[in-house]
Amino acid sequence: MVNKKRKAFWLKQLHQWHWITSALCLISLLLFSITGITLNHASAISADPAIREQEASLPAPLLEELGLHQAGALPVAVRNWLDREMQIRVSDKAAEWSAGEVYLALPRPGGDAWLAIDLDDGAVLAEQTDRGWIAFFNDLHKGRHTGIAWSWFIDIFAVASLLFALTGLGLMMLHAKRRPATWPVTLAGLVLPWLLIVVFMH
Repeated sequence: MVNKKRKAFWLKQLHQWHWITSALCLISLLLFSITGITLNHASAISADPAIREQEASLPAPLLEELGLHQAGALPVAVRNWLDREMQIRVSDKAAEWSAGEVYLALPRPGGDAWLAIDLDDGAVLAEQTDRGWIAFFNDLHKGRHTGIAWSWFIDIFAVASLLFALTGLGLMMLHAKRRPATWPVTLAGLVLPWLLIVVFMH
């Protein structure tokens, strides 16, 4: 009786956490599974990057304010102007300062961007490269240039996926007596990747 009660308790707990983690992971599992395929076949997927170049002239007051800096991030007023006039969002990351120019790399998922400001005449040159939606989602998969928020999301998703797998293992253990194929199939899932590594990756 005690064993039956304990088994019923664990079945209830495992079922509850299994469906909760499956619901949390569903969309992300689809995303990471699909992008796993696109990453695996990246060389076969052609994409023509779209390159957009912009030129502008920084107003004299902002150029004067910029001249007061020699290191660190661009002044807030310059960042606001870039956002408003050129639709370029610049974070507070440190720029590269030289005698006559300030340069800022702006990498992002699915593309790249940079801008340079001439400290003598205020000429602004910017370039943005968009490699398409597949590249965007592939970079999300890798966590490339995605920022701290997405990095945290990947970690939380990984923990939820781990709980999903472990609760699934617990359910298999509880139902294994009634399903003889449980452990042979599980063993096959364990052995197959290692077999491929041993045979094909030397």
